[in-house]
Amino acid sequence: MGATTPGLGIAPAAHAQTTAADAEPAALTELVDEVDIPYEKFTLDNGLDVIVHTDRKAPVVAVAVWYNVGSKDEPEGKSGFAHLFEHLMFNGSENAPNDYFQYLQEMGATDYNGTTNFDRTNYFQTVPTPALERALWLESDRMGYLLGAVTQAKLDNQRGVVQNEKRQGDNQPGGLIFYEIVETLFPAPHPYDHTPIGSMADLDSASMEDVRDWFRDKYGPNNATVVLAGDVSAAEARPLVEKYFGPIARGPVNNPAQANIPELAEDVRTVMRDQVAATSINKYWTAPGISDRELTALTVGAQILGGLSSSRLDNALVRDEKIAVGVSGGNYAFQRVGILTVSATAAPDADAALVERRLNELVDQFIAEGPTEDEVRRAATSSVADTIRGLEQVGGRGGKAVTLASGEVLADDPDFYARQFEILATLTPAEVQAAMQRWMTRPAMTLVLEPGERDADYEEAASVAASDGGSASEAADDEITVTQVRPAPPIASIAELDFPDVEHRTLANGMTLHYAMRDAVPATYVTLSFDAGSAADPLDKRGLESLTLGLFEEGTTSLSSREIAETGERLGADVSLGGGADRSSFTLSALSANLVPSLELLSDIVRNPAFDSAEVERVRAQQITGVEQELRTPASIAARTAAPLIYGENSPYAGPGNGTVASLRSITRDDITGFKNRWIRPDNGEVFVVSDRPIDEIVTALDAVFGDWQAPTVAKGEKAFATQPKEAEASRIVLVDRPNSPQSYIYGGQMTPADARDETYVDFLNANNALGGNFLARLNMNLREAKGWSYGVRGAPLTNEKAVAYTVRAPVQADRTGDALAELIRETSEFLGTNGVSDEELTRIVTAEIGELPGQFETSGAILRAMQTNALYGRPDDHYERLANRYRAQTTESLDAAARAAIDPDRFVWVVVGDAEIVAPQLEQLGLPVERVEMGASE
Repeated sequence: MGATTPGLGIAPAAHAQTTAADAEPAALTELVDEVDIPYEKFTLDNGLDVIVHTDRKAPVVAVAVWYNVGSKDEPEGKSGFAHLFEHLMFNGSENAPNDYFQYLQEMGATDYNGTTNFDRTNYFQTVPTPALERALWLESDRMGYLLGAVTQAKLDNQRGVVQNEKRQGDNQPGGLIFYEIVETLFPAPHPYDHTPIGSMADLDSASMEDVRDWFRDKYGPNNATVVLAGDVSAAEARPLVEKYFGPIARGPVNNPAQANIPELAEDVRTVMRDQVAATSINKYWTAPGISDRELTALTVGAQILGGLSSSRLDNALVRDEKIAVGVSGGNYAFQRVGILTVSATAAPDADAALVERRLNELVDQFIAEGPTEDEVRRAATSSVADTIRGLEQVGGRGGKAVTLASGEVLADDPDFYARQFEILATLTPAEVQAAMQRWMTRPAMTLVLEPGERDADYEEAASVAASDGGSASEAADDEITVTQVRPAPPIASIAELDFPDVEHRTLANGMTLHYAMRDAVPATYVTLSFDAGSAADPLDKRGLESLTLGLFEEGTTSLSSREIAETGERLGADVSLGGGADRSSFTLSALSANLVPSLELLSDIVRNPAFDSAEVERVRAQQITGVEQELRTPASIAARTAAPLIYGENSPYAGPGNGTVASLRSITRDDITGFKNRWIRPDNGEVFVVSDRPIDEIVTALDAVFGDWQAPTVAKGEKAFATQPKEAEASRIVLVDRPNSPQSYIYGGQMTPADARDETYVDFLNANNALGGNFLARLNMNLREAKGWSYGVRGAPLTNEKAVAYTVRAPVQADRTGDALAELIRETSEFLGTNGVSDEELTRIVTAEIGELPGQFETSGAILRAMQTNALYGRPDDHYERLANRYRAQTTESLDAAARAAIDPDRFVWVVVGDAEIVAPQLEQLGLPVERVEMGASE
């Protein structure tokens, strides 16, 4: 391993590649000191806690509202109710009676949603600074003025939506195992004895009185925390918070459920079967919750065991013994309890019993020996680096607002993250070993998931069993109380996007550098982008690009795959490979303090891959297992089936990008080295950098590391875009039978003449925002919000460099497949015919798109992706700053013209993946030809 085969054109760089592995990274204590979220906290007279963090880097503010209630607080017989109520909180309040997503779009909000877990319910959005007052009005209205707007019809509809969310999860391979885990580890009547999604029967039983009682008991301001993070100070925020939240009366004193940490009486071993590609062995132990002193030690121990790229399980089972294609390890800590877990997925030719035995032996060995100092430091550095990168964002699911809110609500301390980092900076191997010995020597649950016909039944809703053909939208609505005693405050101005200036340089090796400065966090992001992508695959070697990229990190001529992983972890650097259909990219996320050695690591990976034969076979086995799993997953089955029908079998975009089982088996090492030499070369690529360091420093570092990189003598690759696919003459249905599926997955598509380089393309995108592009689009509002037949529907163009396809994706409950497809066809035909974009839709869409611009480019990663997109489509550097004026000039006529020029309602291929016994009779009533194919027929 590590030696290159002579004569294949892969030579090491002229300079020795030792800097990365030998470099002394920045001290962990210094990195921990970089993580700081200063805040001010105050409490209103009604008990509402308010936390404000100021971050002026962009004109946006994250608003997070957390309620100290989750599924653990549900009474018996009401499982899933906290989550159901979260859905109802988006359906309008007394002074804001419309769907909340409408108000959020009017504000130009980004990163908005709500979530429920065992312990809490939260609502979050990031809004332009001028819209902050409107956001506080909106959040306070559902906190204090909700019940008059909740009707039986809304309850029935959202019950259906949640039940389809449950079906969507249950329908995935392995989708039933979490129920088994929770019921085994936390047997009833433990507060954590059921999942947040709940049971169909309990959801069926939820009544309006339940809704009213839950709101009164759980959603008072004294059970909530509001966090504002971003372009606002506490002095600016306090009067606004007091104005909108202050008048809301206290609710009952809420006492979140307490819970002990149960211990199994003895080891439990359960075997389940499902549509999975390989056997996985999963072990679980109960553990303490987040406020326990041992939290950090347990998390680090789980990372070392199975979470890091260089984990003990990865090294032994995947790299050395090659009996597993994947492993994992984690510590999932909730407020009162936690779950420690490790798992391994057996390689195709491995004995699952051997994998299980070795997994147990390695766990026992780790507990007996404990980790090394280097392992603890690497795990800690990786954790700190991830946190530093994540905290560039003020909102969303993992930014500063979430960090402060979770600490306050779950640990009674907004600085909880800082206390954990203090522990992390000084954590010793002995502390990790002691924690693992205390908790992982207790009885464990082993769950073996084997390929085969599912032997556990998913639970169906009574509403399906007793269906009479009606829908949620047909229920008689109650009177909605719209008081309007609290009118919405105006949004006085519009926050304009200030996209960073982009500079361009030519590096010593001839590559063009595109650079932008962002100094919000001490991090540097570097992407090497090559004109390849899955479109570069030969027709008979689909998956070659993906397999080749997967091998670059699996050993160079100087470092083994283990040494690559360990080096990256010590530096806090992460290298990700991907790029999609048109480009192959290597992206480095580095702490700027460790930039040069991180670049050395990236250079070694890109320039000197060993492509060791044993590693080729190992990664090939992993990718084949992944493909076989895709052939069992509804969305992937649909996409794989649809692509050649839409693009034509010989199109470079027909894929599949990950290949087929047959194509992957046919790929040789010569194919892999040939791909690298033809495509991954300096004369076929560009460099994109976003950093807090000045451009001259970046150029100096890149030239020092990549300056002597020269292209090989072989010719660059060429893609086979010679022939254009023949458009479908008429719509048709292709049915893929997937027995025992509680949902069907509908995937419609067609080629379009649209071109992303054309200035009218943004008209097409905004027209689609009325049809299928977002939550409020017609397709979603019909099948989700009106009918309750789906958890979510989207229509979207698949934008590639050489072709644009239009697709519609709709997972729907099985008994409504035909009805749902009929509605998709009707909505699309009417939109493209006589019922185009309305004035109301135009106003909403344009307002939203302009308002969202500042929030879309808050992070370095977003800037980096935008720069690459501009380069791909030949757009100017200030493309995104120009968009606001383009949007303002749009009319209903311009949007209708763009949509009608691109999409033909009579040329869709509709792929339906579902239980043919249930679905086929429904589809036959639609008047379109129906062709039945087997799963994986194209493989």
